[in-house]
Amino acid sequence: MSTLSFSPLGDRAIIIQLGSSIDEATHRRVRSVCARLDAQPVPGMVEYVSAFASVAVHYDPARVPTRRGEMGEENSGRSTGATSAYARMVALLEAALENLEDETLPTPRTVEIPVCYGGVFGPDLEDVARHHALSPDEVVRIHAAGEYLVHMIGFLPGFPYLGGLSERIATPRRAEPRTVVPAGSVGIGGSQTGVYPVASPGGWQLIGRTPARLFTPEREEPTLLRAGDRVRFREISPGEFRAWSDA
Repeated sequence: MSTLSFSPLGDRAIIIQLGSSIDEATHRRVRSVCARLDAQPVPGMVEYVSAFASVAVHYDPARVPTRRGEMGEENSGRSTGATSAYARMVALLEAALENLEDETLPTPRTVEIPVCYGGVFGPDLEDVARHHALSPDEVVRIHAAGEYLVHMIGFLPGFPYLGGLSERIATPRRAEPRTVVPAGSVGIGGSQTGVYPVASPGGWQLIGRTPARLFTPEREEPTLLRAGDRVRFREISPGEFRAWSDA
C-alpha cells in the first residue's frame, strides 16, 4: 500500500491522506484503514470519519498515552521522544497501520433501491436527457443498468456518494440549487449519483425518487447504506411508489 501521510485538523483530529483521486483502489485503502482501526483501536481515539481519499481520526489529547507502558507493547517503540499529543497520536497511528496491504475487507453488500423516475418525482430528468441528446427513457435505462459503489456517507446523515455513473449521463449540478429537495430524491451531480435521505437544500439534478428510507434515526443502524456497499436501482411505477409509501 502507498505511504500514508498525516496532517493536523485543528488540535483534536488528524487527517490520514491515502490518495488524491476518487477511484476503487483509493477507496479500498480508505476501507482498510477503517477496518484496521476497528480491529485495533488506538488509545485516545474518539472516532474516525472516512471520506473519498482520507480518514479523519478525532482524538482526546488528554487521553493520548504519555508513558511507554501506556502505549502498549506493539506501539511503545514509536512513541519515545514524541512530546506533543499530536506527535504521540501520529506515532500510535503509524504503528497501528503497519502492513496495511494485508488487510482483509468484508464482502460488500448489494442493496437494491426502487426508484420512480421522471415527472414530479424527477423534475430534472428531461433537462438531463436534453443535455446529452438522449431521450428520458434512455437516461433511465442507463442509470438503472449501473452498479454503483458507495464511496462515502456524508453531507447529510445517510447520504451516499455513489461512484460508477456512466459518462453518458454525467451532468453538472444545477446553476441554482433548490432550497428544498424532497427526501428520497435521486440525483446526479457531475460524475456521481446519490440519494437525499432527508429533505434539504441541494443542487443535484433530480431524476427520480425512492420510497425507501435511507436514514431511520430510531434504528440501531440508522443508515440503510455504508461505505463499500454496492447499489443497484430498480425502476418502479408511480403506483408502486405510492403502495410502498403507504405500506
